[in-house]
Amino acid sequence: MRTKILAVSFASLLVACAGLGTKLETPEVSFVGIKALEANLFEQKLEVRLRVRNPNEMGLPVRGLDVDVELAGEPFAHGVSAREFTVPAHGEAEFDMIVTANAATALIRIAGGDRKSREAVAYKLKGKLSTRLGMLRSIPFEESGTLPIGSIFDKPRKAD
Repeated sequence: MRTKILAVSFASLLVACAGLGTKLETPEVSFVGIKALEANLFEQKLEVRLRVRNPNEMGLPVRGLDVDVELAGEPFAHGVSAREFTVPAHGEAEFDMIVTANAATALIRIAGGDRKSREAVAYKLKGKLSTRLGMLRSIPFEESGTLPIGSIFDKPRKAD
C-alpha cells in the first residue's frame, strides 16, 4: 500500500513539473514611471508604475511582488504588492504599486554628482515575483537602467 502511495505521488509530481516546461526564463521588471504621493522629512510614499515582461511560452500568473529599489547605488525604497494579475506568454503587463522611501542618502548623492548624473540616475530593481505556478512559488529578479531625474521629482499629491 505504501509503495502504491509513493508511486502515485511521484507520478503526480512528474505531471506537475511537465506542465512547467523544461525551463522557465526570468521575467523582466522595469520602471515605467514614479510619482510622489506623500512626503515628510523621514519618509516618502511613492507610486511606482512597473512593467513585467514575460519571455516564456506560458502565461505567468502573478500573486504579488516584493521589490527593493536603489538609486545611484544607494538604497532608496521598498514595497510589497499583493495585486494579482497575469502576464501573457511572450507579453507584458503594467501595474502600479506603493513603495516607501527614505530618500535622503540617495538624493544627497544625486545632488552632489556632476551635471550628467543630475539629468539621469542609475536604478536597480531587485526582488521576487510570487506566482501561482504549482511548485514554483516565487521567481527572483534583478534589473537595472536609468531614469530621468524629472520623473523622480513629480509634485507630491495628497493620499486618499
